[in-house]
Amino acid sequence: MGRHLDPDNLMPELAFDEDELRDHRLGHPLAGVLPVITKLLVNDADDDSGMLVAVGDAMGRLLWVDGDRHLRRRAEGMLFVEGAGWSEREVGTSAPGTALELDHGIQIHAAEHFNRLVHPWSCTAVPVHDPETRQIIGVIDITGGPQAVASHALPLMEATAAAVESEIMVQRLRAVADRRFAGRPRTDTARRTTTVRPGLQVLGRDTGLLVGHGASRPTELSRRHAEILTLLAWHHQGLSADALAGLLYDADEAAVTLRAELVRLRKVLGGTAPTLVPASRPYRLTTPLQLDAHQVLSLLDRGAHRAALAAYPGPLLPDSTAPGVVDLRERVATRLREAMLTDASADLLHDYIRTAAAPDDVEVLHACLRLLPPRSPKRAGLVARIEAIDAELSAS
Repeated sequence: MGRHLDPDNLMPELAFDEDELRDHRLGHPLAGVLPVITKLLVNDADDDSGMLVAVGDAMGRLLWVDGDRHLRRRAEGMLFVEGAGWSEREVGTSAPGTALELDHGIQIHAAEHFNRLVHPWSCTAVPVHDPETRQIIGVIDITGGPQAVASHALPLMEATAAAVESEIMVQRLRAVADRRFAGRPRTDTARRTTTVRPGLQVLGRDTGLLVGHGASRPTELSRRHAEILTLLAWHHQGLSADALAGLLYDADEAAVTLRAELVRLRKVLGGTAPTLVPASRPYRLTTPLQLDAHQVLSLLDRGAHRAALAAYPGPLLPDSTAPGVVDLRERVATRLREAMLTDASADLLHDYIRTAAAPDDVEVLHACLRLLPPRSPKRAGLVARIEAIDAELSAS
C-alpha cells in the first residue's frame, strides 16, 4: 500500500541517531571520496554562497550536509539535515529522492517540490553509481536559491558524480596493487604495515601534501620542499648534489642553497615523517614515496583513462619554475593529453576539455568534434570555443 503524503503537513524522518549516523557514514562507499566532492563543490559553497551541498545514501538519507552556514540553519526548519530521509516515499518530489527514483540527474525548481515547506528552495541532484556494478550507491545534491538550478548546475553535478565514481575505481585499483605489492602477509598487522605507504600529492597544488606517513593528519609542505621530495621520489635511484641542485635552481650558488634547504626539510620531516628524511651521497629516499603523478601514469598504462583523468586535478606544482619539476609537469600533462587524443571516447574527451588541462587546446577540441554524433548538443559549445580562440589569435 502506498504512503499518503500531505504537502501541507510533511516532515522528513530522522533515520539515525548520532551514533548510528557516525557508523553508517564510516562504512559508506562515498566516505572515502568526500575530498573529491569537497574540491569540486563544497569549496565554492562558503558562508556567503547561498548554497548547500548534501550527500546521501541510496535510500535518500542525508549523510553529509555542508556549505553556507546561514543557509544550513534555515534548512533545519524543513529538517534538511544529516540523518534525515529525503526519499520520494518520505517527502514526495525533491531533487535527492527523485534523482534516486529516476536514476538520473534532475533539477527541481521552487514550487515543483511536493512539500510546500520546500517551495522557497531549488535544487539539483544526481545519483552516484558503483563504477563496476552500476548499482546506485548514493546521491549528491546542491540546494539553495535560483543559482542551484542554473543552466550550468546539472552538467557540473554530472561531472562531479563521474569524478566520484572514477575515484572509487582508482581507490579499488590502488588497493589491488597494494595487495599484490605486499604479497600475502601472514597477519593483519603485517597487512596494515605493508599496504599503507606514504604518498605525496602535488597535482593541481601549489604546495605538497604528505599523506599516509603515520601522522594523525596530512602534512602540508612548502613548494620548495615538495619540489625536492617530488624529484627524489621520481629519481628513486638517487641524485648527486649537483644533479639535484641543477633540477631545482638556475643560480650559481645552487649547491649552497640546496644544502640549506635540505637542512630545513630534514627538520620538518624529522618531526612528522622521519622515515622520509632524505639520505645523502647520493641524495635519495630510503622509503618509497608514491606520487599522485605516478598514479595517473600507472592508470594510463593500464588503459584506465577515465580513472586517470579523475585522478588528475591539475598540473604538477603549477607555479613551480624548478627546471626538473617543469619537465615532470610537462611529461605527465603530455602523457595524459596523448592518451585522451588516441584512446578516449567522445564523452571522456569532452570531460577532459572541461578540465584545466586543455582549456584552449584547438587540436583536442577538433578531435572531440570528430567523435561526437552530428546531433550532439555538445557540438555547439565546442564550435563556439574554437571560433573564440581563432578570433583571439587573429586579433593578436
